[in-house]
Amino acid sequence: MIKLGDYNTLVVDHQAEQGLYLKGDEQTGDILLPNRYIPESLRAPVLVSRRTSVPDGSPIGKESVPDGFPIGKESVPDGFPIGKEIEVFIYLDQDERLIATTERPLAKVGEFAWLEVAWINKYGAFLKWGLMKDLFCPFREQKKRMEVGKHYIVYIKEDEETHRLMATAKVEKYLTVPYAEPQPTQPTKPATKEPMSLLKQGQPMSLLKQGQPMPFLKHGQPCDCLVWQKTDLGFKAIIDNRYQGQIYDNQVFRPLHSGDRLTAYIDHVREDGKIDITLQPTGRQHTLDFAEVLLRYLYENDGHCDLGDKSDATLIYDRFKVSKKAYKKAIGDLYRRRLINIEEEGITLNS
Repeated sequence: MIKLGDYNTLVVDHQAEQGLYLKGDEQTGDILLPNRYIPESLRAPVLVSRRTSVPDGSPIGKESVPDGFPIGKESVPDGFPIGKEIEVFIYLDQDERLIATTERPLAKVGEFAWLEVAWINKYGAFLKWGLMKDLFCPFREQKKRMEVGKHYIVYIKEDEETHRLMATAKVEKYLTVPYAEPQPTQPTKPATKEPMSLLKQGQPMSLLKQGQPMPFLKHGQPCDCLVWQKTDLGFKAIIDNRYQGQIYDNQVFRPLHSGDRLTAYIDHVREDGKIDITLQPTGRQHTLDFAEVLLRYLYENDGHCDLGDKSDATLIYDRFKVSKKAYKKAIGDLYRRRLINIEEEGITLNS
């Protein structure tokens, strides 16, 4: 089945003047991969149509064409990749026909992205997403009127009525939660046909989204993070293209902006399903790892570091690229192992 707005691996069926035709399914038929998107590894000599004469009116036949020059589909040279598989992105062209491309958009259906508005008409905004045809975001799917040149966090989807690809800025309704609140008036029992199980409050659950089970989240687990917007507490974020997360100001030790993509780490999943994340690895192993880094620093710097557990968090991050919390844990670990002394002006190695 062809997936619109997604990557598909299709087989080259035949060549035409405008490009390669790839085998689709019974519903779509063959799909064109235009010449401009054909990779060099798949290119073949341009085909010419059969003609009975040349411009001066002289008759021409196959014997008049230089040896090896292809005439017609049956003359495709040996080695041309008919039957070869190729990964392409499928979307709709200006005439709403299925088209294939080897270009890679900034996002596909079911993903969130930070996109710039290219132009606006009376129906909505058109966003740059890495393909020749811009992505449409109708006014009804905008929180506020978009402006040309500005970027917005949007969700890519297929319109249920027209089956066209489109963007929506109303991203909240496409986020899910990793925890289910039990219904007080219903018994607690596993679901059968429903997409979610009614479990004890605070327990992880499996929630189906686009046919895929939701994985459990663990403390310290790395995740993909898309910075969403600034808040009074820090930054909202979209985690693993699925959940809403929060990065608190005291965990931010570098410039962050909406649209930034980075690796973050699960810190805590709240009862409302929202997730606190950090920009640093957490857990005992990380503490031990950084404690060894700090110990090596002391050996290489005459046994002294002028940063203590009361030092400014920014100074700690600038030097070691860790949070103050991680730094204090490492100090505590080294102190319990009797490897350092903690002093007002910093820490020193035990002699």
